[in-house]
Amino acid sequence: MQSLSLLSYNIQAGIHSRQYSDYLTNSWKHFLPYRERLDNLTRIASLLRGYDLVGLQEVDSGSLRSAYVDQVQFLAASGGFPYWHRQVNRNLGMLAQHSNGILSRVRPDKVTEHKLPGLPGRGAVVAEFALSDGEDLAVCILHLALGRRARAMQLDYLSPLIHRYPYLVMMGDFNCSCSSKSLRTLALRYRMQGLDCNLKTYPSWRPRRNLDHVLTSPAMRIQEARVLEYPFSDHLPLAVKVALPAGVRLIAGQPNCDLGRLAA
Repeated sequence: MQSLSLLSYNIQAGIHSRQYSDYLTNSWKHFLPYRERLDNLTRIASLLRGYDLVGLQEVDSGSLRSAYVDQVQFLAASGGFPYWHRQVNRNLGMLAQHSNGILSRVRPDKVTEHKLPGLPGRGAVVAEFALSDGEDLAVCILHLALGRRARAMQLDYLSPLIHRYPYLVMMGDFNCSCSSKSLRTLALRYRMQGLDCNLKTYPSWRPRRNLDHVLTSPAMRIQEARVLEYPFSDHLPLAVKVALPAGVRLIAGQPNCDLGRLAA
């Protein structure tokens, strides 16, 4: 594989929001199960089928509110992804399992979890894929904090990844727009590509802000980037196709490597 189709989606634990007032009237859905949630997840899974790698935010890993369904595993199975990994960032026991998720059609060589600085509950997960030139492609799925100072600390924490991997994708809910000083500083300093103010993903019913981003290192090329009209959350999904340099291709990971909770 010399190019990858990527999708980043904050799915709000399968809750379909249609207006701001839903945050109040549907607040109980963040704590209790309801029948429509699984229908929404099934619709989301049908979208995911068209992509090589998917980064998910605000996923529940199996609690009361999700009817004890591990949503990452459910979307992997329903979307036809043989490899998946969940990162639980805020464990509230049976009440909620706030998580990031990664779904992949290619087996990574390694998956690493990072707890981000600031108040507990924010994290990033990095999947490494071997390349034919001996380097690794790292894909970082993240969900940053709401507060400006906390986000700046978290981006600073993640910046060493840019030095470590010549091929890097950072994707997820950054909770800030392209006008964010800390995000723009990081993108300019490391010549990261993909910071596009026109890719507005929030709120899904009337998108005015670009809170979700897919950034790549300068060694890679973004062939296409678009927001999809698929409003089954309070965010819209962001789809990006990226290409590796000519002559460099992706190699599937070894089946005997240690992948933590990644499973077939």
